[in-house]
Amino acid sequence: MAFGSLCGAFRRFVVRTVKIRSVWTHRSRTSGREASFIMAVTPLSYLMYKSVTHFPAVSALDKAEDVLEQADYLYSCGDTQKLHQLLVQYKDSDDAEFLWRLARASRDLSLLTSISAHEKKQLTYEAFDFAKKALEKNESSFAAHKWFAICLSDIGDYEGVKVKIGNSYIIRDHLKRAVELNPKDATSIHILGYWCFAFAELPWYQRKVAAVIFASPPTATYEEALEFFLKAEEVDPNFYSKNLLMLGKTYMMLRDDERAATWLRKVGDFPALTEEDKQVHKEALDLLKKLKGKCRT
Repeated sequence: MAFGSLCGAFRRFVVRTVKIRSVWTHRSRTSGREASFIMAVTPLSYLMYKSVTHFPAVSALDKAEDVLEQADYLYSCGDTQKLHQLLVQYKDSDDAEFLWRLARASRDLSLLTSISAHEKKQLTYEAFDFAKKALEKNESSFAAHKWFAICLSDIGDYEGVKVKIGNSYIIRDHLKRAVELNPKDATSIHILGYWCFAFAELPWYQRKVAAVIFASPPTATYEEALEFFLKAEEVDPNFYSKNLLMLGKTYMMLRDDERAATWLRKVGDFPALTEEDKQVHKEALDLLKKLKGKCRT
């Protein structure tokens, strides 16, 4: 695997339950998909505001919360097109919560097989612009940092190897910041592992490019990648089929075939609910066959 796009390292997560009317949101993972569990609580202060002149402002805030809840529900259902149609109405918002979700929705839309190459490129750059704006509006948003990193990597696919490698430190730093802001975000930890894995196996010609760009080119080891993948699994066990696959692949690179097979078999037990999950299942099965072949020789 060359230093490819980090977009493959992050996919949407599995179906979750969303309950309406929230005063707080709990972020968790269920089989690898970002989940928002909305608790049915109506604050006393809201009831008091209903009868005073400040109601319109509270109503506007309430509407924003409703839209975000609806957006999270559509995301949980995998209804990418409707989600994008909903959020694009808020493309001029100053709220980072709308903007990073719009970046995610634009990127997810670009990955649909029905999208043309021209539309894919346009959506990829739009996603980056929204992520950048989200970060400008709220530097303390872990999701804004994460999606900025992912979208920056995505546009590297159109800018060439030199630009992609040149952005690598920026991508890594924003992922690290995302983890600092939310140590329980398993996906950011996973992508850091993917970053390390990609540079550990960087082809020689890309290493030469990196040496031209940087005085000290980015380097990483499979041991470092393994540490991140294991940490992600510790934070949220069985959260993402790709993390299980990458654990298997990393152990293979470290020549620990027994542990590699253990993690690759776990991929087979993971529910294949998305197109990516199905692709991960196939790759894990092929790698298991390769390991069995080695044992017979």
